[in-house]
Amino acid sequence: METPLDKARKSPRSMKARILTEARRIFGTYGFHGTTTRMIAMKVGIDISTLHYHWGCKKDLYEAVILDINYDLRRKLIRVEKAIHGRPLEERIAMSVDQMTDYLFDHPEISNLILFRYFGSMRDKEGLDFIVPEFISDIARSMGLSRDGDSASSRSMLEVLTIMNSIHGFISGANFFMSMVHLRKKEYVAMVKKTLKFMYIPPFVQSEGEAR
Repeated sequence: METPLDKARKSPRSMKARILTEARRIFGTYGFHGTTTRMIAMKVGIDISTLHYHWGCKKDLYEAVILDINYDLRRKLIRVEKAIHGRPLEERIAMSVDQMTDYLFDHPEISNLILFRYFGSMRDKEGLDFIVPEFISDIARSMGLSRDGDSASSRSMLEVLTIMNSIHGFISGANFFMSMVHLRKKEYVAMVKKTLKFMYIPPFVQSEGEAR
């Protein structure tokens, strides 16, 4: 049986899809507890009863947002894996940083929601979560830090988390950081990618082949 999320993804111009798009953005800005369904309905230009008809309660819509983001992240990761497969480690890291940074800057709600979930003081205790461990294992495999996702060691997963959390932090703090370093967005994104490569490529390449 098709879920509301299945229908929204199948028909991107439908009302369900419009609501989902705004829900991603608003949950990503204010978090689960700071968002109301009325805020989302107002942004879409509908009454709240229409929103509830399409998605049910706030928790149902939030869970759909998390599922939608998980699906998009997995699909993006598969594309990155195909692009970097078989290349030298330095190229794999550089390409991964470029592609994931561009993708996450285009979808800042992803980084915001991940940081809300794992570093916020208030979390809804029920419902779905980001499948971060699976993502981290997949990235470790793509970078050649483990043979396959299941065998990723604690060290290789922490190394990947270091890079990913740096990207998320630069994205979530973009408005504050851009004013601090006096850069416009395009310049800021380019500098973020350059900085990440400067910080992470040399130690990874130097330690290539070490047991992890």
